[in-house]
Amino acid sequence: QVQLAESGGGSVQSGGSLRLSCAASGHTYAIYYAMDCMAWFRQVPGKEREGVALIDKGGSTRYADSVKGRFTISQDNAKNTLYLQMNSLKPEDTAMYYCAADPSGNCFLERPSSFPYWGQGTRVTVSS
Repeated sequence: QVQLAESGGGSVQSGGSLRLSCAASGHTYAIYYAMDCMAWFRQVPGKEREGVALIDKGGSTRYADSVKGRFTISQDNAKNTLYLQMNSLKPEDTAMYYCAADPSGNCFLERPSSFPYWGQGTRVTVSS
């Protein structure tokens, strides 16, 4: 019902900032009403996919402890776009970042398998 496409990744020095974007397309109803929450995940080769940040229909947000205070998730319904503002980046933030959408109502950042809609990913590299 919805397609997602990430952008905004790149290479930065430790302490720098990046803003990731996730453009959603598909049925208007699905984008505006069907998805109970959207989230950002990241994955490093050899490791499991990790939940980073989540925002639900009501605008409530949740963050992984590792990024709390540094990252901010937001959305612009007029542009059908999800954002992840990343500040004070650390080398351990280096990963492929994915946006995802979940219509189930569970909105479990800890359960990436519950998100049926995913983007292709955008790579973030943070050097020391």
